[in-house]
Amino acid sequence: MGSDHYFTATPASPENLRTIRVTLSGRDVEVVTAGGVFSPDHVDTGTSVLLSNTPLPPQGGNLLDIGCGWGPIALSMALESPHTTVWAVDVNERALDLTRRNADALGLTNVNAVTPEDVPDDIAFRAIRSNPPIRVGKDQLHGLLETWIPRLDERSDAHLVVSRNLGSDSLQRWLASTFDRGFSVHRVATGRGFRVIKVRRLGPPA
Repeated sequence: MGSDHYFTATPASPENLRTIRVTLSGRDVEVVTAGGVFSPDHVDTGTSVLLSNTPLPPQGGNLLDIGCGWGPIALSMALESPHTTVWAVDVNERALDLTRRNADALGLTNVNAVTPEDVPDDIAFRAIRSNPPIRVGKDQLHGLLETWIPRLDERSDAHLVVSRNLGSDSLQRWLASTFDRGFSVHRVATGRGFRVIKVRRLGPPA
């Protein structure tokens, strides 16, 4: 990848399209990936831990995948909740193109793969799921989460997966101190060196 990172907006590295076979939501499917995106050869361990330790997403409303890459989280939510709108957000244009291709190939019409600024400001999310880009740096990561977590709908959850070796426990403490009013923050799963953190937006009883 040279100087490219998976959070580079327009990767300069060769695309090197490839087709891989993966399991998403219990289905064996073929997807297209490429160089210059995160984990192009398989569903990475953190994402696998996240997908294995979250409940089925809501069956209506808007769902969000922050940092979608080639789409494993967004595609899984779209397969599980076909009547929702899944917003797959990334700054990497190559990743967005791959997510769109993969959604089309799977017949998923409920995936919008867009840059952050293309998500309408008035949308609230019934669920957020993310393997966030830890390597962008602490300040950028915090800014990213401060942008999206407040857009959770009432009584809705964000699930984040973070490696223990890359600061999952300190991130959980930061989340708890930053979102200390109207939210709850808990670790809900641990596996293969990763933590799954749930941030819930509280609200009046249903």
